[in-house]
Amino acid sequence: MVNRELIYPKSIVVVGGSNNIHKPGGCLVRNLIDGKYKGELYAVNAHEDDVQGIKSYHTVSDIPDTEMAIIAIPSHSCLEAVTVLALEKKVKAFIIISAGFGEETKEGAALEDEIAKVINKAGASLIGPNCIGLMNTYFHGVFTRPIPEFHPKGVDFISSSGGTALFIIESALNKGLLFSSVWSVGNSKQIGVEDILEYMDRNFNPNVDSKIKMLYIEQIKNPDKLLYHASSLIRKGCRIAAIKAGSTDSGKRAASSHTGAIANSDSAVEALFRKAGIVRCFSREELATVACIFTLKEVRGKNCAIITHAGGPAVMLADALSKGRLNVPNLNGPTAEELKSKLYPGAAVGNPIDIIGTGTPEHLATAIDFCENRFDNIDLMMVIFGSPGLVKLYDTYEVLHKKMEECRKPIFPVLPSIVTAGPEVQSFIKKGHVNFSDEVTLGTALARILNTPKPASNGIQLYGVDVVEIRRIIERLPGNGYLNPVETRKLLKAANIPVVDEFVSDNIDELRRFANEVHYPVVAKVVGPLHKSDMGGVALNIKSDKHLLLEYERMMQLPNVTAIMIQPMLKGTELFLGAKYEDKFGHIVFCGLGGIFVEILKDVSYGLTPLSYDETFSMIHSLRGYPIIKGARGQKGIDEQSYADMIVRLSTLLRFANEIKEMDINPLIADARGIFAVDARIRIEKQPLSDKDDKNE
Repeated sequence: MVNRELIYPKSIVVVGGSNNIHKPGGCLVRNLIDGKYKGELYAVNAHEDDVQGIKSYHTVSDIPDTEMAIIAIPSHSCLEAVTVLALEKKVKAFIIISAGFGEETKEGAALEDEIAKVINKAGASLIGPNCIGLMNTYFHGVFTRPIPEFHPKGVDFISSSGGTALFIIESALNKGLLFSSVWSVGNSKQIGVEDILEYMDRNFNPNVDSKIKMLYIEQIKNPDKLLYHASSLIRKGCRIAAIKAGSTDSGKRAASSHTGAIANSDSAVEALFRKAGIVRCFSREELATVACIFTLKEVRGKNCAIITHAGGPAVMLADALSKGRLNVPNLNGPTAEELKSKLYPGAAVGNPIDIIGTGTPEHLATAIDFCENRFDNIDLMMVIFGSPGLVKLYDTYEVLHKKMEECRKPIFPVLPSIVTAGPEVQSFIKKGHVNFSDEVTLGTALARILNTPKPASNGIQLYGVDVVEIRRIIERLPGNGYLNPVETRKLLKAANIPVVDEFVSDNIDELRRFANEVHYPVVAKVVGPLHKSDMGGVALNIKSDKHLLLEYERMMQLPNVTAIMIQPMLKGTELFLGAKYEDKFGHIVFCGLGGIFVEILKDVSYGLTPLSYDETFSMIHSLRGYPIIKGARGQKGIDEQSYADMIVRLSTLLRFANEIKEMDINPLIADARGIFAVDARIRIEKQPLSDKDDKNE
């Protein structure tokens, strides 16, 4: 639990405090003193009476009652110290820097458990063990450097890894980012990333608290808690960016479907972040860049103006923006010509607006004013201005400073000359600004922000779904495994997912009769084997009774075939829909175009159930193949609303059927009449699989 003593301790004891600042205990004391901690500060050192000018005691039994203990002693000595501090000295907050616990050995994990029991019994908070500590505007309880500049409106940063936190801080400091707090949770024995978010959410004060959160997460222990409190904070006006490290293919069992081949733990993380409204980042530099963007005025559109005095960086930025589905609209007409007349000969205004290397601060101001007031098709500006050696950058950056203060539209400063114009850049940053020294990183990060959906509703869409029938079907199923075609159709119909007409039989006369009723051409598929196509168990475009007989005789000779399924041959756009159950997260739904788009290009979008319509349309629109869905090159698009209906209903089906662990609806065929499920595969688990079952699955 996070308590007041952990954040605003009135007294702190550093157990293991030292005069040697090259040791963790010595660094802790130095950082607390340099940070001007105003409470009572003590140290415990068996050999010292004075540590860096503060009172030192020889044992923890000698200290007065204290609110917080920061422990930097060998792990084997921690339990005894914690017991005295928690039960005798009324300590209510612990930060255990020491390593050598569960991250190393089983014995260390057992020791960690014992320490946590003592702290929990005392009703105290615990950060760590195996962390760098905690620092905020009140105290700097860490043994490391750098110590960033703290401000109440700076960024709250929570990290699973202390070392990684320091590297991210280094990146952020170069950009001018300020911090409000830095939490390193280490082994997270009591308090993890989700718990700190919960505290920030439940105690959020919009008038005084930071509205920007950065997360570096190595393990999501409680996805529901993370989702709930992250989305709640975002709805309250906060903005959150996060890295989730270690998201690789789980490899739990051999994939038996397209969904199984695509799905991994990273799919679950992607779906969770999208649902929460968290901007997902993939590098330290990108995380710091996104946080810097959060400090600027909110972007309310995707039309970008690039103002520069150097062509190359502007072109690279335009490319990055376009790849991220942002727009760099062409600026032309009388207004553009008027702007050009106010610049030096050789300047270009088509966008990028290139004021050329000899352009003056006044030219920069003019270009910004036109984008702010005259070009209605511009939502934001990006200004690239380094050191051409021809103008005084102090004057240029002063213009930029004033325009960023005055303009309604956001302005993103790209000041790349951090070496040759280091003092000028630092002067600009000290006025309260951030700097993006690399234009491509900026463009990529901005695209991530603008393409991240808002937090989704957690309501379940029940319209059109027969929940009672779904449960009745599931409860009648005998056990684990893949459903037969009849059971699969029943479940899809209960979810109001349209299915193509089909007939299953091992009798050729019955199959002929059905084929003539629905009219040739038809499709024939074997019943029994899972991987029909791989074994030649699918025959397309069967046009006559004679052709059907030939395929029937061939297919019935294939291994494990029990019957043949006949369907009318549909022609249209192939779509894909699938789902997989991921431990702790729940069901992840996948959608996309069928055929090579899913099989080879893996062009799919993820969503975490339950899905709202807003989420579903966001998933569809995020597909690289979306122009095909919308209709491209004269081809008619599909009924997007019907596709969204189908995805939402599948989501509802899964919420009421946790027994479904994996499913494919592949392909769906969209034609003039609607969208129909042509083939589907559903695997259920009503009882947990044994290890033997898991290997044989």
